[in-house]
Amino acid sequence: MPVVKVKNLKNEVVGELALNDKVFGADLNKALIWEAIKEFRANGRRGTSATKTRGDVSGSGRKLWKQKGTGRARIASIRSPLWKGGGNVHGPQPRDWGYKMPQKQRHGAIRSALSERLREGGLLIVESFDLADHKTKQLAGALVTLGTSETHVLLIDSIDNRNLVLASRNLPTVKHTNGYGLNIYDILRHEQIVISKRAVEEVERILGA
Repeated sequence: MPVVKVKNLKNEVVGELALNDKVFGADLNKALIWEAIKEFRANGRRGTSATKTRGDVSGSGRKLWKQKGTGRARIASIRSPLWKGGGNVHGPQPRDWGYKMPQKQRHGAIRSALSERLREGGLLIVESFDLADHKTKQLAGALVTLGTSETHVLLIDSIDNRNLVLASRNLPTVKHTNGYGLNIYDILRHEQIVISKRAVEEVERILGA
């Protein structure tokens, strides 16, 4: 069971916390993480790319010349794919690329990624995100103090923390979420994860089941 130091926003150690070994002590499973990333990105695709078939392009429907007797190849329509400006054959059409992997696998990938972040020193636990106001400057200063200002940072705390929500949205390299919104893509994209003690309990409750 990993035991980590808990800090405040002034980067002072204020205690220790024993983490759930099932959630924060999982082995690295690259194949499972890859599958989870593939599912996440597939579900994010808009699927709106399309080409025009012969039924979509403009042009007359009349036969250009008679079938026989001209010495030329027979042709039915100027919208034929054989002609320049004609329809496209087997081109992409709007579709839903999304699919759903089993929840146990998705949670397993998140556990594996969180555990690896902890092992490499990219996971920091703070006692709370008690900000005096919603000013971005105050949060930016706290991140500098914590030593996480030079990288992409993922903040995990309750979405009811209005000051944190408002203060973090103007920082381009910072994202705020809660335990229920945590996903594999954000964990891998952000080199540093700063999570509150309250959010740790929430994540362990979701992923430890």
